Amino acid sequence: MEERLLQIADVLIASNKRIVEYRIHDRLQVEDAFLAEASLQMDASLDVEETLRRVARLAVPAVAEGCVVHLFGPGDELNPVASAHVAASAQDWLAEVSRADSWLAKVLRAGAEGGASEVLRGTDLLGGPFGTGAAAEGAPVRALSVSPLRARGRSLGTLTFLYHRDDAEIGSPRLLDDLAGRAALAIDTSMLYEQRRRHVQVLQRHLLPRALPDVDGVELSAAYAVADSSLDVGGDFYDAVVAGDQLALLIGDVCGRGAEAAALTGLARHTLRTLLEDRTPPAQALARLNRALLTEQTTRFVTAVVAVLSPAPGGWSAEVASAGHPRPLVRGADGRVREVDCSGVFLGVLEDADYQPTHLHLSEGEALVMFTDGLTEAKGADGSYFEDHLADALRESGAATDPAGRLVTMSADFRRHGDDDTAVLVARLKGRA
Repeated sequence: MEERLLQIADVLIASNKRIVEYRIHDRLQVEDAFLAEASLQMDASLDVEETLRRVARLAVPAVAEGCVVHLFGPGDELNPVASAHVAASAQDWLAEVSRADSWLAKVLRAGAEGGASEVLRGTDLLGGPFGTGAAAEGAPVRALSVSPLRARGRSLGTLTFLYHRDDAEIGSPRLLDDLAGRAALAIDTSMLYEQRRRHVQVLQRHLLPRALPDVDGVELSAAYAVADSSLDVGGDFYDAVVAGDQLALLIGDVCGRGAEAAALTGLARHTLRTLLEDRTPPAQALARLNRALLTEQTTRFVTAVVAVLSPAPGGWSAEVASAGHPRPLVRGADGRVREVDCSGVFLGVLEDADYQPTHLHLSEGEALVMFTDGLTEAKGADGSYFEDHLADALRESGAATDPAGRLVTMSADFRRHGDDDTAVLVARLKGRA
């Protein structure tokens, strides 16, 4: 009899061990599935604020009833940047506690300096702001976990969870550490992306004029849109130069992106600006820039259009020269659109390139529209290009306060394929005082 009891005990022990192993295995599978989905959700956006919101929300209530993300600020202080709670009535309470409670601030500082996730229970929570009450929907905060957020050798902040559930349902240290690591990587990536984007914008602004000049009889408008998916400086540029009674307009595009393109953009714009300030004719200015680019031995080519407007009876006379750039358009006062007949080879390619000027007369009410190929090469959902709709767009934007900005917006709304920077410069002619 005793031998049979021992056998039954062995069977029960083995069965219980097998059940525990199955449960652990199942829990690990659930955790792995959640972590995989969490990574997909957090990596779905490069916007910093959106990433932080996703980190806070994806774990509620899957991991805990409440979640707060703190990041280090400029003064090395932990600042709450996102929070979520399963109870809507607890949202404001959790946000206030995470911002102003001194007990929690000490706990978070210790957690940020620790090497792994820490779970506080029972007496560990004494002196803190957690417990029963309306904020917790009548349920006590049974535990609090703090995980350090570290990525690429940097300490970013902390990931904090509030638990109203039973202790057995609290996530394992493996889950908390893994989730914090993935969250830190997603946050750091989005922060680096945002920092790089700001640097690109600052550099891009330095490659463009701060403001357009005020010219009697001419209303100038310019707009520039950076390609959304790019983190490199583009090569589009424009400028307007007043030299005596003349107004010189220029627009161009350097092939490619990045540091070399930015350097050539600065060289091209400032070279043309200096020459036009000295009243160099458009064709000669392009020839001089072509020689400068060849001297630099660059592997990139540049396209550009230069137009010099001079006062003339009944309006302005225009001298236009082009170097491989899209031809400017003239929108008449009656809405008709005509193309300026000018052409020439790319800059920085041939030593003996010859640029010939085109002369035309512009009357009051007409507008000279210059642009880069990012405007015309925007491809719509139906497969057509914005170039096919440009004449209608010019007529529609003619009465806009900012016609250049309106054209860029219309092109962006139309675009479904293709991704390129866009620059537009419009000179709308009015009666001179």
